[in-house]
Amino acid sequence: MKIALIAKDKPGALEIRKANRDAHVAYLKATDAMEMAGPFLDENGEMCGSLIILNMDMAAAQEWAANDPYKKADLFDSVELITWNKVLG
Repeated sequence: MKIALIAKDKPGALEIRKANRDAHVAYLKATDAMEMAGPFLDENGEMCGSLIILNMDMAAAQEWAANDPYKKADLFDSVELITWNKVLG
């Protein structure tokens, strides 16, 4: 099952994101169930959130999201985990 993790950063949290980016990217690379990932960008081209596609069940995705270094750094204002169905691409 594919899960879309959609996270939005807290306002003014760019420095938290930058300070924890290396740990977050390492966490992504250590997960064989991560299919794609990347940041959302604001109107100035600065990172302001995340979209991650995971290939695991919802319970595993919830656990994975709880252990993300960004989550542990309290970067996110909101996080949604939504079952997703890839049709094209």
